[in-house]
Amino acid sequence: MRLRRLCLAATAAVLGAACSPALNWRELRLPDVGVAAMFPCKPDRHSRPVPLGGRATRMEMLVCSADGATFALAYADLDDPVSVAPVLEELRETAISNVNGTNVQEQALQVPGMTPNPRAVRLRLDGRRPDGAAVQEQAAFFVHGLRIYQATVLATALEPSAADTFIGGLRLDA
Repeated sequence: MRLRRLCLAATAAVLGAACSPALNWRELRLPDVGVAAMFPCKPDRHSRPVPLGGRATRMEMLVCSADGATFALAYADLDDPVSVAPVLEELRETAISNVNGTNVQEQALQVPGMTPNPRAVRLRLDGRRPDGAAVQEQAAFFVHGLRIYQATVLATALEPSAADTFIGGLRLDA
């Protein structure tokens, strides 16, 4: 009887561990950001000025790490509609150069509620961290009005379904 209880307890522990997801997806509705997003962990908020389009612009970021990957959603408000496409391109180029990106694959991107823009894209690439370690990245660049967004997933070995859930779960408030 004691052995049976021990076996049942061991089985329950193994099954419980198997059912415990490494990524605990939850939808965050962020009215101040103008977006709903799926994050696998509770993101921290950061803010700092960054050079965009030749001028210092305050960029906000929500970021968290789970299961060996970093998930980030950054956004900034621009004041000139003419600067939107060039700034999206600048963000794209910066994302690639930050990891010395290679094998860059690009495809058009549609996020529900976004303002159409030919520079709205999703990237997949390989790269290197500053310490030389290999890294994989997927990033999406899109816009709503004069607010630009960049969603990024970065990991040593990126699980495509995690990037698909994160980037595919983005929705903008219309």
